[in-house]
Amino acid sequence: MPADLESVKTARSLVRQELCLWGTATLADDCSLIVSELVTNAIRHGGTAFSLRLGSDGGWVYGEVFDAGDGLPCETSGDLGATDGRGLLIVAALADDWGVLPAEDGGKTVWFVAGLGGEGPTPRLGGP
Repeated sequence: MPADLESVKTARSLVRQELCLWGTATLADDCSLIVSELVTNAIRHGGTAFSLRLGSDGGWVYGEVFDAGDGLPCETSGDLGATDGRGLLIVAALADDWGVLPAEDGGKTVWFVAGLGGEGPTPRLGGP
């Protein structure tokens, strides 16, 4: 998807559509917000086109946002007076697990999983 703010809306809509098809609509609000935050970060800080991948087993949802930009995201302290900088805190609060994987050729993938309920290992999608 292109690195413009319209892509945030498109990504949220895609998440809602797919999760409803997969029978995981109860996770749609949380996953839409998580993806919104990750896509916004990719656009603001990566500055490149990005990709979104989603997967599910009908119970949990796994998602990835890849961008080719430099630098890795990190959580901030969550200053209550700040007007930004709380996106990853939101991701951490809503996801059962999340992380960042630097890509060998540059860029990074920020991934999350929701719907595990604290049970079992974190699922991952195959491939690069």
